[in-house]
Amino acid sequence: MTRLAVVRRLFWFVLDSFGIGGAPDAERFGDAGSDTLGHIAAWFLNNEGRALNLPNLGRLGLGEAYQLVHHRQPAGWLEGEVSGTFAAATEVSTGKDTPSGHWEMTGVPVRWEWAYYPDTDECFPKALLGEIYSKGSLRGSLANQHASGTAVIEQFGRESIESGKPIFYTSADSVFQIAAHEDHFGLERLYELCKLVRELTLDPLVGRVIARPFIGEPGAFTRTKNRRDFAVRPPKPTVLEVIKDAGFPVTGVGKIGDIFAHVGMTSEVKASGHDQLWEKTREASGNGGLIMTNFVDFDMLYGHRRDPQGYGLALEEWDREFEHFLKEVSPGDAIVVTADHGNDPCWSGTDHTRERVPVLITGGGLTGPGNAGIRSSFADIGATVGNFFGVEMDEGTVIE
Repeated sequence: MTRLAVVRRLFWFVLDSFGIGGAPDAERFGDAGSDTLGHIAAWFLNNEGRALNLPNLGRLGLGEAYQLVHHRQPAGWLEGEVSGTFAAATEVSTGKDTPSGHWEMTGVPVRWEWAYYPDTDECFPKALLGEIYSKGSLRGSLANQHASGTAVIEQFGRESIESGKPIFYTSADSVFQIAAHEDHFGLERLYELCKLVRELTLDPLVGRVIARPFIGEPGAFTRTKNRRDFAVRPPKPTVLEVIKDAGFPVTGVGKIGDIFAHVGMTSEVKASGHDQLWEKTREASGNGGLIMTNFVDFDMLYGHRRDPQGYGLALEEWDREFEHFLKEVSPGDAIVVTADHGNDPCWSGTDHTRERVPVLITGGGLTGPGNAGIRSSFADIGATVGNFFGVEMDEGTVIE
């Protein structure tokens, strides 16, 4: 088997939305009792008559991280020997959104309040819409409500094509999403519109403006891989920036660049779908340094769509590919596996859930095998990653 080149590297894998429940402030978010891993495991046991099978994550201590929070293993869990360091991390940021989770784990907790849009008809302020129409040369917009991305395209896609109006929608997160047909509206025009809306939503501050292009005909619309997130820059340097400034390569794979407003990386690699994300991660490994990959399908395809079966099968597929990856890397390489928030596919609604996340670490002499306990902030992850590269962070405590 061909092994990856031996250089100093740390692979940071974010399993987007893979929470383990038990956030102490979950009730404040309406999420008390949410538990992404636990409910998926129970669903498989109850509906398929078998355990959720994640042997490689299990060997790194996933079941033990869950046990730290719940004082028991997930339903039907297949216990085995643990060879990694495991912990459960508690979010302190004010939101349960993607930027908040990622920024906090890189050492910049979000201690301010993002702006949110109410779950009402015509949820966007009329003054904001008027300014967008005027500066964007638009005749109006469609939807203007809280909605599922796939559902809103199905409902308004035909009218959007016929009228030339983009589809505006949001969610419980601090986000302004814009959907439009790539061919009829134009992809570059959609991006330019999102840049305009980004400028107009800085005060009050909205976390992200997201371009959601789609293609196809009425009754058969599909979203494309050309999604683009327009985020704001973190208010102070993340561990990505600190590592980069120390002279190490930092590669963001998938949507990492978008999340951090394209700051703190020496290179960005766009990819969509877990197969391509694995492929691009392997290609980026030759750069050395820090390689950070967000595996978004768990959140986008299964969490928001409340599909526990799909989520569980995707986890099992990821775990099998992870086994291959573990055989390819060198003993000196470090691997950190974690998540940015929860998105319990058995929970009500379609939004993220406030949960603790697992932290699984192996290789590189980063830590020894064992229990690192419940961490008081996601920032401990960033402090640990920084420590691997010999840099210190103001926030967080190194996991040892």
